[in-house]
Amino acid sequence: METRPTEQRISTRIANVAESATLAIDAKAKALKAQGLDVVGFGAGEPDFPTPERIARAAAKACLDPQNHRYTPTAGLPELRQAIAAKTSRDSGLVVSAAQVLVTNGGKHAIFNTFATLVDEGDEVLIPSPYWTTYPEAVKLAGGIPVEVPTSLENGFKVTPSELDKYLSPRTKLFVHVSPSNPTGAVYDLDESIALAQWLVDRDLWVMTDEIYEHLVYDDHKAWSLPVIEPRLLDKSVVINGVAKTYAMTGWRVGWMIGPADVISAAINLQSQSTSNVSNVAQRAAIEALEGPLDDVALMRAAFARRRTLIHKMLNDIPGIECPMPEGAFYAYASLHGLLNRSYHGAVPATSAELAEIILDQAKVAIVPGEAFGTQGYARLSYAMSEDDISKGITRLAELVEQSEPI
Repeated sequence: METRPTEQRISTRIANVAESATLAIDAKAKALKAQGLDVVGFGAGEPDFPTPERIARAAAKACLDPQNHRYTPTAGLPELRQAIAAKTSRDSGLVVSAAQVLVTNGGKHAIFNTFATLVDEGDEVLIPSPYWTTYPEAVKLAGGIPVEVPTSLENGFKVTPSELDKYLSPRTKLFVHVSPSNPTGAVYDLDESIALAQWLVDRDLWVMTDEIYEHLVYDDHKAWSLPVIEPRLLDKSVVINGVAKTYAMTGWRVGWMIGPADVISAAINLQSQSTSNVSNVAQRAAIEALEGPLDDVALMRAAFARRRTLIHKMLNDIPGIECPMPEGAFYAYASLHGLLNRSYHGAVPATSAELAEIILDQAKVAIVPGEAFGTQGYARLSYAMSEDDISKGITRLAELVEQSEPI
């Protein structure tokens, strides 16, 4: 009698998906807080401001409107798609039609849709590292192969065309571009952006450009949209964006992808078989966000700018830590190499992941180790939190380091 092989309960593709490290760290910090412990969490990439009241009021009004109680078009409410097209023209200079917009359940869903629509089995996707944790996992779910292109603190965590050429192969399909960057806060200037855009055109590659942090830039930095500065990229570009970071609307789950008509049409078909339309109430709130003034955005950006200065100084005041000044977003990406292989009350970390565990255990401070972003020896600290909490958390970290001993 033939023996039946042992059943594999979870599909190989899903079993190989890594848990989101940033969400895992945030969940662990919140669990410790629920136990009554005073934990300072630098893990979540989430503005600590409430959603502006005018937006919340628009949603409350939408709840009572019966037209929002029914299915609506998979691609998004026509009014929202038009508002996104108008906002994109206003903010980045990219002129698109509403038909080129697909409204998704947050920016992460837009990224998943993009890779699923463009990437075939075995296609390679170039992803500069450090990278946001979702990019390589979403590529693998689409059957593609994520190819990490390393950057360094010394070059501002930016990639150049000459470095990209080293990782180019006949299977290369797409390049992931994000500026401002999560996790590093790096922003590509105009010359750097032009060079990347020209390289993409010359190599006939697709680009997915994640512009979710476009409004969170500081000093004289500006977020440049690649298909705007190089129109020849228009037919091979997908732009990702959403309301989460700009308007403090992470929980509302409204993002979008913008691209060529055939790509958007295919992605709409995909979404029609997965999630259908985004919550109508959240879409109505997004319309209010995009069509209203940017006053609240300016206030939040000013607060983030102050916090950035504070966390940058406090981190660099700790011996063994080197942290560049973030140029955008709300993350500090610090080298912790100088803190490794020291004794922290008998615990000796060899990696930033081990160090992060020690810091959480002994100082009750949660940071996301660089391993989550493809770079061992670093950590991401979100400064989307009050200045008092930043001071408290970094002070605890400094005290722990001061008590450590070389081995």
